[in-house]
Amino acid sequence: MHPTARSAEFVESVESTDASATARPLNRADFKTLGLSALGGALEFYDFIIFVFFTGVIGELFFPASTPDWLRQVQTFGLFAAGYLARPIGGIVMAHFGDRSGRKRMFTLSVLLMALPTLAMGLLPTYAQIGVWAPLALLALRLLQGAAIGGEVPGAWVFVSEHVPARRVGLACGALTCGLTLGILLGSLVASAINLRLDADAIRAWGWRLPFLLGGAFGLLAVWLRRWLDETPVFESLRARKALARELPLKRVLREQWRSVLLSTLVSWLLTAAIVVMILMTPTLMQQLFALPVSTTLSANSLATFALACGCLVFGWAADRYGAARILGIGSALLLCAVYALYFGVAYDGRLLRPLYALAGFCVGVVGVVPTIMVRAFEPAVRFSGLSFSYNLAYALFGGLTPLLVVLLMRLSPMAPAHYVAALCLAGVLVAIWLHRDAARSISRSA
Repeated sequence: MHPTARSAEFVESVESTDASATARPLNRADFKTLGLSALGGALEFYDFIIFVFFTGVIGELFFPASTPDWLRQVQTFGLFAAGYLARPIGGIVMAHFGDRSGRKRMFTLSVLLMALPTLAMGLLPTYAQIGVWAPLALLALRLLQGAAIGGEVPGAWVFVSEHVPARRVGLACGALTCGLTLGILLGSLVASAINLRLDADAIRAWGWRLPFLLGGAFGLLAVWLRRWLDETPVFESLRARKALARELPLKRVLREQWRSVLLSTLVSWLLTAAIVVMILMTPTLMQQLFALPVSTTLSANSLATFALACGCLVFGWAADRYGAARILGIGSALLLCAVYALYFGVAYDGRLLRPLYALAGFCVGVVGVVPTIMVRAFEPAVRFSGLSFSYNLAYALFGGLTPLLVVLLMRLSPMAPAHYVAALCLAGVLVAIWLHRDAARSISRSA
């Protein structure tokens, strides 16, 4: 079968070799797997993104006081981006062993590799104490975090999708993505609480350390939780039939399924734009563009992130019912409208921030469809490697550079963040059309 048709066929059906390819309803074991996976993912994602909510104070403490504000902002977002640039390394290594040795082992290891650097960040000395070694140490820890998250997110999607029935893969991936976004919500709530209860001097002196120390504790809790998970039925079936990849899994992916890599990279780019710009950067951008108070933007961000979590569940359920390609196209179009409504609406009246941000957050939930498309694009024997490579490649190329690119583009247009997300939404619509047409051709050939 032609690779394009093969990818399109996988979007709507799982291969018959999957042990989960049945029409049974979700059972207690499925709910246990989804619950523990989502909770562990939320705690780990909190560790990775809490950095972005304290970029202002981190920039002040880890770079020379004489640095211009705009350059300090670029440098701090550069540290944030470093975590994304390291993701492919961790993703490729963990995915290799995930395809060869088991999903569960890597699923647990990734949490431990996230918890320890986060804990260390909360204990780091500042620039005033050790000079240039401070930002260098912070950079090294961000790289370790990036390597950990590079294996966590793809591994989580593969893990839950291989546990549930085929007709519930969309809901399972949506629920897992919901859990990951709740990690962002937890970070937003912690940041809001610290900003409300502590004054600027206290935050600068010691308050900024609290969320990182808390994150380290969260990560260790997640390690303990994952002891209760079982290996996926799909991997156990592959191992029993001696059908595991005999060669380097990534080599096979690049040789035989490069079209699936291209497809997965494109939809991951949309995911990075939606999450990084709309959820992680928008609170800071709203403060800069429209002079809104920090507490106001953070509370609105919490509301938007909760709406995002709900959106992931709704879009994931809809993908199972109406088809992943169709929902991707509809969701991308809705997000395009919502992002412009948010930025132009708040420019007109700042009081519109909360309702428009909540609406945009719900539409960002279209990212809950993305893992369903990627999981079904690769064969089970190399699924972890294929998905991880594509996802982390997109984040390294686009996600990690997005904050820097958006900040620089804003010097040309203050609405650059909205334009950037809108452009990727258009790409999402085009990908959906491509998938729908390829699926139709595949059905026509089989008939």
